[in-house]
Amino acid sequence: MHRAPRPLAALCLAAALTACTASPGAPGPPPQDARATRTVDTVMGAVTVPAVPRRVVVLDTAELDSALALGVTPVGATRGDAPSGFPRYLPAAKLTGVKDLGPSMNPDLKAVAALRPDLILAGKVRHQDRYAELRAIAPTVMTDGAGHSWKEDFRVHAGALGREREAARTAAAHTAHAAQVTESLGGRAAAARIRVSVIRFVEGADIRIQGLRTSLGVVLADVGLGRPPVAARAASGFSYDIRPDRIALAGEDATVLLHSTYGDPAAAGRTRTLASPAWRALPPVRAGRAFPVDDEVWVRSTGYLAADRVLTELQGRLGRR
Repeated sequence: MHRAPRPLAALCLAAALTACTASPGAPGPPPQDARATRTVDTVMGAVTVPAVPRRVVVLDTAELDSALALGVTPVGATRGDAPSGFPRYLPAAKLTGVKDLGPSMNPDLKAVAALRPDLILAGKVRHQDRYAELRAIAPTVMTDGAGHSWKEDFRVHAGALGREREAARTAAAHTAHAAQVTESLGGRAAAARIRVSVIRFVEGADIRIQGLRTSLGVVLADVGLGRPPVAARAASGFSYDIRPDRIALAGEDATVLLHSTYGDPAAAGRTRTLASPAWRALPPVRAGRAFPVDDEVWVRSTGYLAADRVLTELQGRLGRR
């Protein structure tokens, strides 16, 4: 894959991450009064947290992305959908010593308690039914966790961690990076004429045409990219599911097609679909504008670090040579 030079905004984000990262369990200097607290507004109501939490546990990849982007290394984290280990796009050096707490859908609460956290970050979508158990262990800050709300969730994470200034710098770096990608496409008007269809092959499910209200949808909108009408058909904005024999819908009125795969490619139907005449007839495929992307980064991961990676790859794929 052609890769564009690392953009200045992304380098600034990486430099900020390196400069701000604290050692595990010690995000920032201790407050003058170790008993100092702050109140954070969450989807579960107001929560009182330490002014400077020192032993943070995160229970999903969005929370892990936020913590690392804000310069905080948690003492424990779940591993999302990966069979083992944390997402590959995250800086491995920043995850040294972080306790693996199991899959995010089923965190090991005994292991969580054993870490003696003073703050837990979690998402309502996956962990609402365990909220009482979690807050019995430590103050628990829940965000929506629905994907498209990742910027709002990040601000709540920053408030809970006492990292508002770092959050402002991270958001500004993202805005600058997105603007750089837009410029590489020829400007806002040219970007809007690029209509991006995003599909996902999922083992045991129909083909999913990604909608507008996803974490990736937010990043594409930040760049100003257009989307084909079928994206607006997605239930609740998430995905519009089709059988393989309706794959023509994925390329309808699209100029670029991005596709990812979750699970075994053959079992997910990708192998058969990509070999079909119907696939080869799609306008983006005929134009050489259909590209595979990493499902872990583009679909399953949420946050500014994931978005930074997506922006860099977008520029490499679609930017003017």
